[in-house]
Amino acid sequence: MTNAYKPHIDGLRAVAVSIVVLFHAFPSWVPGGFVGVDVFFVISGYLITGIIASEMEQERFSLSRFYARRAKRIFPALATVLLATLAIGGWGFLPDAYKSLGLHTVAGALFVPNLLLWNEAEYFDAAASWKPLLHLWSLGIEEQFYLFWPALFYLKTLGRASLGVLLIVIISSFAYSVYATNLTPTAAFYS
Repeated sequence: MTNAYKPHIDGLRAVAVSIVVLFHAFPSWVPGGFVGVDVFFVISGYLITGIIASEMEQERFSLSRFYARRAKRIFPALATVLLATLAIGGWGFLPDAYKSLGLHTVAGALFVPNLLLWNEAEYFDAAASWKPLLHLWSLGIEEQFYLFWPALFYLKTLGRASLGVLLIVIISSFAYSVYATNLTPTAAFYS
């Protein structure tokens, strides 16, 4: 797999983002709009897998360098969003809502907002309009993927056993997705 720039991937990203934006603007026109997020996850996984595989092939892959690159790419924008949201929330939110915003900010900084939102999802949950960091659920999922996926590549040194482990992970993940989507859609969404 080569790490060369692929313009068609950027085009696919634009389509995925457009689907999500259209869903939010016109939910009745694009009822399955969250499929754009799934497409974005697949693109991200494809690109990261290519980078990891290429670096492993060249025997220069390092988990610490991998995570340092992720931090350099994500942290500046994330910190800006979190701090700006806290500042604006401090001015416009009531104390209980601001306390909740603080909790969501910590979850966002730790890349676990999807787990917090999943835990909060219930009948008396606050409206999405009072959760300005709601969009970070997808970043949480992506970063959790990046935590485990590179480690699975180290299984390559085990030879054939690594293929078996990888197949178990893939089949288990797919089975959970099918199960959760039908029986616990909130869990499926946030996980």
